[in-house]
Amino acid sequence: MPVNPELTGREFAPTAPYLVGREKVREFARAVLATSPLNHDADAARAAGYADVVAPPTFAVVVQEHTLAQLLAEPDAGIDFSRVVHGDQRFSYTRPIVAGDELTARLTVSAVKTLGAHSMVTAVSDITDAEGAHVVTATSTLVVRGDE
Repeated sequence: MPVNPELTGREFAPTAPYLVGREKVREFARAVLATSPLNHDADAARAAGYADVVAPPTFAVVVQEHTLAQLLAEPDAGIDFSRVVHGDQRFSYTRPIVAGDELTARLTVSAVKTLGAHSMVTAVSDITDAEGAHVVTATSTLVVRGDE
């Protein structure tokens, strides 16, 4: 089944709030080889003006993956996860993510393009804090390989 082009413009319900934990930030920072003291040391982060450790910029994908799961589970999407490869990832921040943030994400499918047997699905996840203020927009392009 090909990817449903009518996904374009579809919005999904907000995800359940995700509480950013200090140890999750540290684990992620180690995994991506982020060595800034701001990512590991709460005192260093506070001295720099943050409430707690600061997540590396790509940490937003942890929250975004909850929205992408909604898209992949959509019955009429036509997306076979076994045929998906990640084509592109971008982040646009209003402010950094810090431990203690409670984040909610909302996904919108901004584009579905067909390229021969393959499709490209661009999904935009707007991530906000507990007060509803924008923190980051995470944009992913998924390539869905068609029959070869």
